[in-house]
Amino acid sequence: MKKQHSPMKRAALGRREFLRLSGWSALGLLAGAAFRTPQALAGRLTTSQTSALAAQTPDFVPDVEIALRAAPDQVQILPGAPTTVWRYQAEVLSGPTNVVQPLPDTYLGPILHFRPGMKVRIRFTNDLAEESIVHWHGLHVPEAADGHPRLVIGSGEEYVYEYEVMDRPGTYWYHPHPHGRTGPQAYMGLAGLIFISDDTEQALGLPTGDRDLPLVIQDRTLDAQNQLVYSTSTAGFLGDAILVNGQPKATQQVNPAPYRLRILNGSNSRIYKLAWSDGTPLKVIATDGGLLDTPVSRAYITLAPAERVELLVDFSQWAGQTITMKSLAFSGGGLIGGGPGGGASQATLPNGAEFPIVQFQVAQAASSLPFKSFLPLMAGPVTSSTPATNRWTQADRTFQLYMQFGQWTINGRTFQMEAVAPDETVTLGAEEVWEFVNQPPAGSMGGGGMPHPIHIHGLQFRIIGRQPPTDAQQRANWETVKDGYVDEGWKDTVLLMAGERVQLQLAFKDYTGLYLYHCHNLEHEDMGMMRNYRIVAPTN
Repeated sequence: MKKQHSPMKRAALGRREFLRLSGWSALGLLAGAAFRTPQALAGRLTTSQTSALAAQTPDFVPDVEIALRAAPDQVQILPGAPTTVWRYQAEVLSGPTNVVQPLPDTYLGPILHFRPGMKVRIRFTNDLAEESIVHWHGLHVPEAADGHPRLVIGSGEEYVYEYEVMDRPGTYWYHPHPHGRTGPQAYMGLAGLIFISDDTEQALGLPTGDRDLPLVIQDRTLDAQNQLVYSTSTAGFLGDAILVNGQPKATQQVNPAPYRLRILNGSNSRIYKLAWSDGTPLKVIATDGGLLDTPVSRAYITLAPAERVELLVDFSQWAGQTITMKSLAFSGGGLIGGGPGGGASQATLPNGAEFPIVQFQVAQAASSLPFKSFLPLMAGPVTSSTPATNRWTQADRTFQLYMQFGQWTINGRTFQMEAVAPDETVTLGAEEVWEFVNQPPAGSMGGGGMPHPIHIHGLQFRIIGRQPPTDAQQRANWETVKDGYVDEGWKDTVLLMAGERVQLQLAFKDYTGLYLYHCHNLEHEDMGMMRNYRIVAPTN
């Protein structure tokens, strides 16, 4: 057995020596879907769960092995002093080297490129001064690979994930998930994208290379010394500057050609109402869970925290011009309904204000080089059929979102590390309809009146129905964002405006265990608006 190096000692090692030792930094590593030592897992997983992990290990042979590290760093965001951030860094230990793609000029972690069926081992080392763990947002993975907060590791410790990629081609992401600290850790910079691709997707002729652009939109506040400023409130954090891929006042040089824009709302709590400055419709080709069967058009797109959307954009229509992607004004983004921003936030840039996001400077068309200004429509079922909306039905479970005694709750409950209520236990193989209601029960003392983006771990779902608010002011607020919902395809996060009801169709496949569902307003999540659900094996 190797002696584990402290973070300070390890930092002084050469890169090759660090990578060699990082694979042995835990004593008696337990191989499984994800692991630390059996001793480290004791008290966090039950004996049966630990045995199940150990039983999976011998047959797992990874196609790629990655060393992923979370550590403090400094980057240039504004002129002058560098900004202290926390960031993910990665190295390929074995397997194809193009799996890890660093992003230049940003604090964001590298893009991880996976393929369906790929077996992945990731050795995560925490070099922060506090506990952390990584969640693979949107991926269908075993319980122990999901990044539950009960599996956090301390400074200098290692957690090893093993899972097979079982998801559709599309855009996913990874971020920290310690209870009570997800908001500040993500705010400090801990986030990265995951691209999944296969031969079917590549045959569609979508833009690739430098015409496949990731756009991670986040809001931040920096002080006079260029350092990040963070604060919490029941409304959630709102920054006063919009960053794209870690840079403010973003400008992107593009050619007059088709591009694929992969957009992630990586903000803690801000909602974006995306639109082109000249009113051109947006052509959507994918959402959270991958490519759609058929592109859809929207005049604007309402994008809540953690949601992803992919656009197919032909920039030849703006050859020689500058076109701006902006966020339009909307109502109901704050704690109480009202005008743009909702009337509750003291932020200099309220949730619901109008502002530019990124400018695209389009080169002049080359007159001697005609270019194909369209792509073939996507043909064939890349995903399952787009679900019908507003197919309202009797729900198997109902979850109400509201504030009680100053805390955000789900059905009046807040997060407990391993607690699972009777109505939070589901059977492996079941298909269910879950209904979320963004208002307190009738006659209760609960309150609320805020948007809640709900994320369910471990699966993708279909949105099968929405019902608008019945309150007149909440209905008026809802009207300002509803036409931007993209409910087609597969999703892992769904936005509910105040007073709104949504039904989701879910299927629980492949894995048993403890998973999370929660509000992805990260301050709401940290304040307890998160619960466990458990998938159990059938009894007969």
